[in-house]
Amino acid sequence: MPPFQGCCAHDHDCEEADCGPSWSLHEHVDLPRVACLNEATAGSAKHVFRAWPERLQDPETALDSNEDDTELLITIPFNGAVKIKAISIIGGDDGSSPSRLKAYTNRHDLDFAAVTDMAPVQAWDLQEQQQASMEYPTQVARFNGVHTLILHIPDNFGADHTRITFIGIKGDFSERKTGPVTAVYEARALPKDHKVGNPSKALWEVGGL
Repeated sequence: MPPFQGCCAHDHDCEEADCGPSWSLHEHVDLPRVACLNEATAGSAKHVFRAWPERLQDPETALDSNEDDTELLITIPFNGAVKIKAISIIGGDDGSSPSRLKAYTNRHDLDFAAVTDMAPVQAWDLQEQQQASMEYPTQVARFNGVHTLILHIPDNFGADHTRITFIGIKGDFSERKTGPVTAVYEARALPKDHKVGNPSKALWEVGGL
């Protein structure tokens, strides 16, 4: 599948336009379950999901790949179903910003070998940025009912490692229904439990409807 080339410049004042609510899916990321293959510091992927107004702040720990290996594979579970409309990524400087992004949905068995041979749900060629001025729209129909988003970053703009300081996810959230379902089953019908006072009357009433 060829990469989707479209991107939108974020060329307005986000405070005046109130962009924050539309980029609020970070609130529904199940952070304890976020995982990343090839991260240099264990657990650092959890720190790149923040509120939109905080996107330019330095994270507690940036997400870096291991040296001499630019790939990252980030698994992002949500605590409900989401519809993803766009993704924004802020990368590092000196060529360490991601140059390409591939997305997969609702999989829990992916590793680098698997994504090498598997077509993504959507792919983008990224622009080098440190200011989150670009958002990459999704083909929304393919990103509806997402419980897990997997992002594969295969390369960057020439550095020996890849750095990400922010990932923003734009879209809508729906609550996951987790309440118990109660069902009553009858193993075998017993005649005493289904007595009819006057059989001829019962037949008359049913037949007369």
